[in-house]
Amino acid sequence: MNQAHQLIESVFREEHGRVLAALISYLGDFDLAEDALQDACVLALKQWRDTGIPDNPGAWLTTVAKRRAVDRQRRDSTAQRKRAALAADLLLSFSGEDDMTEQDEFPDERLKLMFTCCHPALALDSQVALTLRTLGGLSTEEVASAFLVSVPTMAQRLARAKQKIRAANIPYRVPPASLLPERLGALLATLYLIFNEGYVATRGEALIRQDLCAEAIRLCRVPGQPAARR
Repeated sequence: MNQAHQLIESVFREEHGRVLAALISYLGDFDLAEDALQDACVLALKQWRDTGIPDNPGAWLTTVAKRRAVDRQRRDSTAQRKRAALAADLLLSFSGEDDMTEQDEFPDERLKLMFTCCHPALALDSQVALTLRTLGGLSTEEVASAFLVSVPTMAQRLARAKQKIRAANIPYRVPPASLLPERLGALLATLYLIFNEGYVATRGEALIRQDLCAEAIRLCRVPGQPAARR
């Protein structure tokens, strides 16, 4: 793997949680957000080798992923109204491909994603697993290893958790202070497991994955994060 490829992958790891959280907040659909981000990463890997990494790679990935989401929904005949709303919003917000590197800011929705994944309507193991998969950026294989279950079992568990959020219309928001204690346990367990996977990696050549350790520490310091106040 050449140096440019390694640098791009490092950017992907650093931006993954923040971009995915923003996409889920915007689209209201875990699977669509994950698929769109994957498409954007593939395109970035092709383009950034030639053009270099943009000044704001997170905004670039978010913009491209939103457009990929619109493309996917255009192929879905049952999503006409949502597709039109997304397309109209994108037309107002983004005037063309050249604007992607000029987006200075985009919202950090990671805290909202934490609390959505850790909603008490979900089983505790599902709360932790879904947060590890989305916010922590761990693969399904890595999450399965953390729970000592098979990959198919974990894939089914994650799919059921996403379906539960959609079916129960669980709000994508930070809950009021009175509801924080019932979600704190899952949040702390998730942060611990992200750090643990980084400290003793189950995959890859390196025993320690600095990116995951740093991500766990950074998430503890997200403004408003209960763990940061303990």
